[in-house]
Amino acid sequence: MFDDLPSDLDQLRTLRIWHALWVQRVDAKAAAIRQRQTEEEHGRPNRPTPPEWIVELGIGAGRPPLQVPAGDCHMAGKRHRPVDRDEARRLLAEGLKP
Repeated sequence: MFDDLPSDLDQLRTLRIWHALWVQRVDAKAAAIRQRQTEEEHGRPNRPTPPEWIVELGIGAGRPPLQVPAGDCHMAGKRHRPVDRDEARRLLAEGLKP
């Protein structure tokens, strides 16, 4: 019937174990992907909307503002904080870079 399989029982057991291990790996990977997709779908509606504007703060005492990039700026880091539209306009009117 399946002539391409070995006729030795030990070899058949080895093949069965090997395939069972691969099935476990495939199942584990599929479960991880499903979990990640579920987390992504759950996280999308719960994420806060990005601020419209952010201000980059300087280094040191007082930390004066340096520039006012858009809220979706990919460079935003620790020295950035969100600001509302009025404060962003005020800072830009004072001469900060956009």
